[in-house]
Amino acid sequence: MVKSIAYTLTAIALCIGLFIFTELYLHNQFNEFHDALNALYTKIEDETATRSDALAVKAIWDDKKEKLHILIPHNDISYIDYWLNEACGLLAYNNYELALGKIEVLKEITKNLPDAYSLKLENIF
Repeated sequence: MVKSIAYTLTAIALCIGLFIFTELYLHNQFNEFHDALNALYTKIEDETATRSDALAVKAIWDDKKEKLHILIPHNDISYIDYWLNEACGLLAYNNYELALGKIEVLKEITKNLPDAYSLKLENIF
């Protein structure tokens, strides 16, 4: 009986630890990517951004998404890929106004997406 209670409490503690680690990891990864998007956004506003700047942000995202595939659905990852690729294409033609809109959407996605997978009561029910 005592062993069963100990095993159950250990399993609960491990699950809680895993949930906390996952939430912190997701927020850290998306905060770093969000910072890179903010830097690109500033360059686009100043009309000094180039396609290589956007590709550098894309490289950061490509590195992060390899690790995030196990934590968030592939659809959310491909959604970010879609908007980022559009911004890269627009910057290739120096279309700063439209690229700014794409990066604005990406900033909003990266701000809100980690909260969608947080351990919150609203996400459970």
